[in-house]
Amino acid sequence: MSLLTNVMDHSLDDGYAEAAARKQVRGEGGMPRTLRAKLGLAAGLVLAALVVTVGAAEARHAAPVLAKERQELIDRIERESSAADKLEDEVDALRDDVDLRRSQALDEDSSEQAELVSLLAGDTEVTGPGVKLVVDDADGDGEGGDGPRGETGFSDNGRLRDRDMQQVVNGLWASGAEAVSINGQRLTALSAIRAAGDAILVDNKPLVPPYTVLAIGNGKRLSTKFNSSADGLYLRALEENFGIKADMSIEDELKLPAAPSLIVRTAQPKAGKGTS
Repeated sequence: MSLLTNVMDHSLDDGYAEAAARKQVRGEGGMPRTLRAKLGLAAGLVLAALVVTVGAAEARHAAPVLAKERQELIDRIERESSAADKLEDEVDALRDDVDLRRSQALDEDSSEQAELVSLLAGDTEVTGPGVKLVVDDADGDGEGGDGPRGETGFSDNGRLRDRDMQQVVNGLWASGAEAVSINGQRLTALSAIRAAGDAILVDNKPLVPPYTVLAIGNGKRLSTKFNSSADGLYLRALEENFGIKADMSIEDELKLPAAPSLIVRTAQPKAGKGTS
């Protein structure tokens, strides 16, 4: 009975059991290594095939949307390019029209333009409404004032100076005068107001007081604007501080002569389109 019991309890020989335990410790037990590698490769191939299949399905699904968006973008680019070409054509047409009108303006009414240029340059006698300003030296020596010339060092502040006349004339131009003369001497863009001793010179021609300044323009507006300007206030300060006399009146008609000589020393007309 003891032998039978021993066989039943120990069906596997102890040596075999010990050998099986050693193989399990070394990893040699269970499924063979080659079989495990094949199974892993098969699983990887199946996973890759699954990914490719899903990607292809998604690509087929998104292809119509992408194609539609691409075509819409192409159509938009073509429309914008066409609009830009149209605008460029309009710009070219407008530029050609401007050139044509400029040429016509230069060719037509050339005599009127020449007359206007001559008038503005002082080469033509002019008439029209405006203001008359008579300025004269003070009765005395004008000393003792503390006005705008209180520190000039002049011994006779009651005498009108060339710089005073310059300010008066510049003030009239700035107030809207279209033509100006002093004692019958027409002023132009090349005129110079200077001094030689106590005398005031206009274009190297001496003037004697009283100085009559004529300015053509809107008389009322010209008078108001000049009197409220810095140059008008300067003239008033000369009156109040040094006794210089100034009287302005609005005239319905004034007559200014042409400048006696108008010589351009530097600028020359350029021959070309629109000139002859």
